[in-house]
Amino acid sequence: MSKRKTILVPTDFTKVADCAMNHATKLAERVDAGVTLLHIVDKPAQVEEARTKLDREAKRMAATAKDIKVDTLVRVGSVYEDIGEAAAEIGAVMIIMGTHGMRGMQFITGSRALRVITNSRVPFIVVQERNIRANGYRDIVVPLDLHKESRHKLSLVADMARYFKSKVHVVVPRESDEFLQNQLHNHIKFAGQFLGERGIEHEAHILEEDSGDFVKGVIRQAVRVDADLIAIVNTLQNSLFGVLGVPNEQEIITNDPMIPVMCMNPLNNTTSDMPIWDT
Repeated sequence: MSKRKTILVPTDFTKVADCAMNHATKLAERVDAGVTLLHIVDKPAQVEEARTKLDREAKRMAATAKDIKVDTLVRVGSVYEDIGEAAAEIGAVMIIMGTHGMRGMQFITGSRALRVITNSRVPFIVVQERNIRANGYRDIVVPLDLHKESRHKLSLVADMARYFKSKVHVVVPRESDEFLQNQLHNHIKFAGQFLGERGIEHEAHILEEDSGDFVKGVIRQAVRVDADLIAIVNTLQNSLFGVLGVPNEQEIITNDPMIPVMCMNPLNNTTSDMPIWDT
């Protein structure tokens, strides 16, 4: 019998952590996974108190989703490294983490959330104070920039779309240069063919904004289509918002409409090597 899939939820026992638990519950139901709640403390003396709090949270979560197995894990160390290490230790297939934007506890403010993400080989869904809707992630916005996008990113998006019967909105920046226009159209064509072959409803949008204002354009389009999720790749790396710098990355993750963001690193080898969804 194969090991059951699990979703890791780091918690600091705040409202945004509750929202992360809410998202994890819905996703776990759809993909037949368990949930592991994680709290990281600075000192061994804090472990017992953390376990007591986590057990209380686990019972509360299990009461709302009786078919989901909820485990707990306390680690002593650094949130920057130990979230990713804990995910690897338990074989987590997804991490769902709340962020306080530019406020709140240090490790889950926008800029530091990015550091946590880049230290993990597991994809993240980062949420703010917005619970998942009853029908899940029905509209997913997928930005494609001038860099070549990997099959892995679109595979993860397509798998998510199959589970929630989602519509995928591919968006690209507007470019005046003909060569760049052709590159973007090739990306749109590839994405359309990839999603179409898998029976995923999709459409493409060329934004009014160019690459310099791509983040603003992505958020504006996500609001326009009432998106439930934005999927990005290569955070703090050499593609997509990484080329625009940390402030733009914070803007997409801590966007004002509080749209959840699914983040993948280029080091992940996500989906094809990740058993979150059965193939």
